[in-house]
Amino acid sequence: EFIRSVYYNKLEFTRFSSSVGKFVGFTEYGVRNAAAWNNDPSKLSAMKAQKEVYCLNHVPGYYRAALTKS
Repeated sequence: EFIRSVYYNKLEFTRFSSSVGKFVGFTEYGVRNAAAWNNDPSKLSAMKAQKEVYCLNHVPGYYRAALTKS
């Protein structure tokens, strides 16, 4: 699962989760940002593509490394 969180003053106000497939806001400001970003198809498709860039290419290597050390 790919998660990108946005924080300000140690407070999470917006999160994108690949399992949900959209941005979710946790504060008033975060809800407004999430609504704006969810209405932008290019922003959503870019975030969904990040799962393939980060997770699908790197997880097998990290998984093997974790198994060999345990």
